[in-house]
Parts: sequence; C-alpha cells; structure tokens
Amino acid sequence: MQSMINKLFVKSTPTPALTEKPPLGMEAGPLAEDISRHFNYTLGRDKNSKSAHYAYTALALAVRDRLMERWKNTAYAYEEGDSKRAYYLSLEFLMGRTLGNAMLNLGLEDPLHKALFDLGLDMEELVEIEPDAGLGNGGLGRLAACFIDSCATLQLPVLGYGLRYEYGMFRQVIENGNQVEEPDHWLRDGHVWEIERPELIQRIRFGGRTETHEGHGRRGRRIVWVDTQDVLAVPYDIPVPGYQNGTVNTLRLWKAAATDEFDLGEFNAGDYVGSVERKNMAENITMVLYPNDASESGKELRLRQQYLLASASLQDAIRLWIRKHGKDFRKFAEKNCFQLNDTHPSIAVAELMRLLLDEYGMGWDEAWAITSKTMAYTNHTLLPEALERWSVRLFRQLLPRLLEIIFDINARFMAEVSNRWPGNFERMARMSLIEEGWEQHVRMAYLAIVGSYSVNGVAELHSDLLKQGLFRDFYELWPDKFNNKTNGVTPRRWLAWCNPKLSALVTETIGDAWVTDLSQLSKLAPYADNAAFRNRWQQIKLENKERLLEYKEKELGIKRVSPDMMFDVQVKRIHEYKRQLLNVLHVIHLYDRIKRDDTAHWTPRCVLLGGKAAPGYFIAKLIIKLINNVASVINKDPAAEGLLSVVFVPNYRVSAMEVICAGTDLSEQISTAGKEASGTGNMKFMINGALTIGTLDGANIEIREEVGDGNFFLFGLTAEEVERTRGDYDPNAIISANDDLHRVMHYLEINHFNNFEPNIFDPIIMSIRNPHDPWMTAADFGSYVQAQRKAADAYRDQDAWTRMSILNTAASGKFSSDRTIGEYNRDIWKLQQVSALPME
Repeated sequence: MQSMINKLFVKSTPTPALTEKPPLGMEAGPLAEDISRHFNYTLGRDKNSKSAHYAYTALALAVRDRLMERWKNTAYAYEEGDSKRAYYLSLEFLMGRTLGNAMLNLGLEDPLHKALFDLGLDMEELVEIEPDAGLGNGGLGRLAACFIDSCATLQLPVLGYGLRYEYGMFRQVIENGNQVEEPDHWLRDGHVWEIERPELIQRIRFGGRTETHEGHGRRGRRIVWVDTQDVLAVPYDIPVPGYQNGTVNTLRLWKAAATDEFDLGEFNAGDYVGSVERKNMAENITMVLYPNDASESGKELRLRQQYLLASASLQDAIRLWIRKHGKDFRKFAEKNCFQLNDTHPSIAVAELMRLLLDEYGMGWDEAWAITSKTMAYTNHTLLPEALERWSVRLFRQLLPRLLEIIFDINARFMAEVSNRWPGNFERMARMSLIEEGWEQHVRMAYLAIVGSYSVNGVAELHSDLLKQGLFRDFYELWPDKFNNKTNGVTPRRWLAWCNPKLSALVTETIGDAWVTDLSQLSKLAPYADNAAFRNRWQQIKLENKERLLEYKEKELGIKRVSPDMMFDVQVKRIHEYKRQLLNVLHVIHLYDRIKRDDTAHWTPRCVLLGGKAAPGYFIAKLIIKLINNVASVINKDPAAEGLLSVVFVPNYRVSAMEVICAGTDLSEQISTAGKEASGTGNMKFMINGALTIGTLDGANIEIREEVGDGNFFLFGLTAEEVERTRGDYDPNAIISANDDLHRVMHYLEINHFNNFEPNIFDPIIMSIRNPHDPWMTAADFGSYVQAQRKAADAYRDQDAWTRMSILNTAASGKFSSDRTIGEYNRDIWKLQQVSALPME
C-alpha cells in the first residue's frame, strides 16, 4: 500500500524548492506592481481606503521584499564560509526611520519616485508616516545604529542584539514650559520592517536558588539553579542593509513573554487578576525603554532588562555555534566576539561563564579562557555615577547563580591583584568587583574590564582620561587591554539621505566615492576658494534653513523668522554636564544687550534647543522650563523682534535631527571639559557644514585638529584646568567681577522670566553660585561670550562664513563610522569581509 501511495507523488519533472524564486525587479514597473499587489492583497485595501498609512505599508513591504532576498543570501554566505562573527550587544539602537535608509542603500530612490508618481502617490508624504523606532534615547543608541549600518556596508559578519521595547522612552510635550512625558507607543500600528522568529525563542531564568550536586566523572561537582521564575525571550529581526553591496545584516531584538498565557487553575478558581499576573510581569520587562530607576522596582526592572538581553543573546550565539560545530567549543573564542556597548550588557561576562560551566559542563579555567578571550568592552562615560552598580541584595534576589559566579571571578581577580601589589589592601578595595559599604554593590564596569580582552574609550581625550583617572588601577595592571576608537557617524544617513541637495552638489563636484569613503570629502577643500561654488553652497544652506523653518512651523505652529539669521543650535539629551544652562545664560546676555540698546554690529540670531530630560532628573527638567520661559519672554518682546528668537523643539528625535543638522549654522558643543566621552551630534553638524563652538572636550578636540583653529570657535577651561580649579572655585567672585554675568544673574534673581511663578528657578541659581558646582558654569561664561562674539562677527561676512562651512565638511572625513568600525575590526574583532551570495 505504501509503495502505491509513493508512486502517486512521483513527478515526471522536479518541482522548484520552496525558497527558489527569481530576483525581484528593481525598476519602476515591478516596484509599482508590487506596491499595488501589497495594497490590494496583503493589506486587503480597496478604492475606499483613505488612510495614507496603508499606502506607506504597501511601499515598505515592496522594499522589504527586496531586502529579504539579499538578507537570506547574506546569511547563507556567512554560514557557508564558517565566518568568524561579532555580536554587538546594546541596550539601545536609535534607528530612526527605516524606509529612507533602505531606499538609499538599495539604490531604489529614483525608480521608487517614478513608481509612486505612476501610482499617484507622494514619496515625501509617505516617508513622513513612519514613526521613529523607540529603541533608544541619545547618542549611545544612535551610535549603535550607525555602527551596524557600517558593519553591513563593510560586509562584516556582525549581528546586533537589543531589546524590542513596546514603548520608547517617552513622547515629550511641553505644557506651560514644563516637560510632560506621554507614552511613545511606536509599535501601535505594528512594525512592518520586523520578522518574528518564534522558532528561536530562548528561556531566561530569574529568582530561585542554587543547589550543589556532587557527581562523578568529568563533571564532578555541579551547581544547579532551581525553582526559577522563567521568562521567554522572543526574537524579532530587522534587516540592516549595506550601501548598494548586496549585504543585509541583522538586528535581533528580544521581546519578553510569559512561559504560559495564564494560570488556568487560578482562573478557574475565580482569581482572574492573579491568573495573568505572571504574564504581565514577564511582558513588563521589555515594555518601556529605560524605566526610572529612582525606585527599587525601577532598579529591579532595569536589571531584568540587562540580563534578558545578555542571556538571550549569548544563548542565541551559542545556538548558532552548535548548529555548525556541535558542542566542541575548542575554537569558540577564535570564531566569536561579543562587543559590549557600554556597561549595560556587562553581565554577559558572568552569564557566558554560567552557560559554559552549568549548561556545557566545562571546568572554570576552560570557561574563563573562552569568556575572557571573547568579551570586549566599550566605555561611554566619564561620570562615575553613570557606571552601573547593583546591590548584592538585588542580585541575590534576581540572579543568585550569577552572583555566585561574580564572587568567584572576584576572588580569583583579587588574588591576581595581590600577587602584583602584595599587601596593598587599599588598592584591592578600590579594584574589587564588590564595593563595600553599608550595603554591598557589584561594580558592573569592573566586571566588564576584568572579563574582557579589550577596553576602549570613544575619543582620544576620553580614552586618556579613562587610563589616567576612572580606570587607572586597571590600566596599570593591564595596559595592553586599553585602546581608543573615536566615534563616527554614517555618511549615508547623515549627509546622503538627510541633505540631498548638498549631497548632490558634493557628488557633482568630486564624484560619489565619498558615500563609502568619507575621506574623499577632503577634495572639496580647494573649492572653498571658488566664488561660484561658494554661492551654490550658500544657496543650498539657505534652502535647508527654509526647510527647517517649515518643520518648526508645522511642529510648533510658531511664526517664521528670517532664514538669514544665524541658526544657533544645541540639540541633545538634557543634562547638566552638556550645559544647556550655559547656552541659556548667553541668550539672556543677548537679551540684556538688546534691552540696553547695545545692538551696534548686531548679528540676528535664532537659537534652537531641543532634547529630553530623564523623568526623574529634577534639575534637567527645570532647565527645560527655564529655556521655555526665557523663549516666551524674548519672543513676545517687540524689542527683540528680528534680532533674537529662541525656540525649544519638543520631542527631539532622529527624524527631527535629519532636518535640523542640514539647516544649522553654529553647532553648540559646550560640555564641561573632561565630561563628554565623545559626542556624535558634533560630527553630524560638521559633515553638513555647520561651524562648531565648543570646549576641548570629547571629539571636539579631534574636530578642531582636523578643521584647524581658524574654523572652530574655542572657549573654556581644559580638562586639566577644570581639575586644578576645583579646590578654590569661587563662582560668586566670578559673577561679581563680570558685569555681563552679574546682569544675567540679576534677571534670574528678580524673577524676570517667572513673574507669576516666583522663585521656581532658585535651584538653578544656587547651582550656578555653588562653589562645588561640578560643571563650572560661571567659570566658562566669560570665555563663552567672547567666542560667541567672534562667531557673530564671522557670520556677518557671509562669503567668509561659507568658506569656513565648506572647509568643515571637507575636514570631516575622519568622523565616519566606517572608519571607526574598520578600526574595531582591525584591532579587536579581526573579522574577514564576506560578500553576500549573488542574486540568481
């Protein structure tokens, strides 16, 4: 009988495999056909569908289809070549919008414009429909997005791992000048670019306890983690295309889910709330980006997020290894590298040890040899308070097995320190992974350093300060571990996509090789002396400023100002060390000059600020309030009209920066020297021809070195001078001696900007006058005002300013993330470039 059935299914000609499909067309005709097909059949829409959302989704699906072909071929190439792989673990990936980047990198812009025109659709309208992916907050997440773009463009086998937050940090609205946080439900309408991979779910353990089992043979004594409350990590994959090279890498995001939908027994017993409690607790882990960790529950949730990311990602990487090599881990360290993007994923060191010890039966030395040769740590902060520290009590409650491993790592590490510096108990206490005190804490940055073979900073100054200060003890023990990798940004999004008119002029002038080799921009330098070229450059800047004005009018409903004003911009996360406050003090100084009729040789200026403050960061939120109050007074005062305008852009995000950076004249990079690790906004502005006013901090130093002193407005104390000044810093004496600052403080102290809210800015006033002010706002005010006058004077000579603008773009080649990733690969990862399999 079975043989007869088999004969029924014998075909005279072989059928094609399920995955065998001819390549999709990249011309306007096939694109229009696919957009129409998705609209009508995938989405089930008809002629009565009025929402542009469905047209956008159909367009995105047509583009995604073409990514999918290349995505599979890239994965096949990595698998067939048995390539060494790097895994980039980051708690943030600030991706922005995907559609425009995908069109650019696939080379589909022109055919898609034609296809949409033929369908009666408007490209710009559809692009605007896509929400910014709520997967990050600031520079850390945007850097991660640039890095994985560069990895794909350089055709390096790198897989990004992050968390799939249901809600972004928050949507910022301004009410009566105050920041108000609203939910950023960016996934409300789904995310067309992601592919769920339920077959790759990983199980994550929390809580419980450990048991010791005495055994025999190879494994011997075993530690078992039991009675855990498990959570599932569900992967969602997002394609990351390289620039027109056929490579599409993967960003894998984990969503937390319960192991069971609900407890049926509790449900049947009438406890409806209790029956779904575990499901809700599990899903909460990836519900919100960066929960407020001021409370104990917030700290617990943050630690759960970090462990879920580390454990799921490491289990997934091991799964890939076993699929190819079985459980033979002898060459695992040669073929794998885990890059920890800041301290957040540093628990991966202990988790990889747990997996190798407990799940795969290795001895300690074998497991540690693998772990310490595969982990690499990037530090992004010089602020000690920003380094992750978790209480031993919380660790014991949530991750008891991990805590045991951390104590074991520390015991062995302390023995190594003791051997190097016998009897130096003070040094041992400083370097211990466990910080003693009224409550013990685990120093996560130290865990990352001890467990990694590479530790890097993200700008030359930052890396030097890590070695001289924050991590000096570790540098003295392991100098060869430490290195620098100055950050960069992707030229695809931050010039080619966001500034199409300038991009076209650059390509027309020097060719298009700059898109993947930003150093080619140096060829623009001679054109700074070409009057006709300067005129075209200046006209494009004016058009970009008009576009920015239209954006501001649409977003804020504010009246337009002249695009001939100097557009003076500071947009970034609101933090005291970034010194938005210093910027506001200068604005008040300008207003004071207007009120005193000191406007001879005046340069009209539009000051634009934007950024979010962490919900629990009181003083940062108060600075936002001050900015908005100052703006309200100035913008309503007829005396300031045409001379000074101040705007706070709410809900600053990637898509906003794409408009802002192209229309900026003066880039504010004014952090206290020695506090900003690198910065990447400074690079985006520079590439787009803005001039920088800044301190010698972070990558500002390297920007100034590249462009030259005469094309950078420098002010402020150096990092060394800041440290020398701390002991006898007297801001009140500085205020008394500086008439400009004295008048500015007078405005604040008489409640000029808060007549109906008396004394609300007293905490800010006290912070400026505090001799222990770590940001030294008053100390740099006088120098800042002088640099601002130089910038204003320079701007009045538009021809000379345009020349400097061109030279800034021409000198920006170093600040490509392609260069940064090339250095990561050369010095740390050592991956081979792998081309995707050809389209058939």
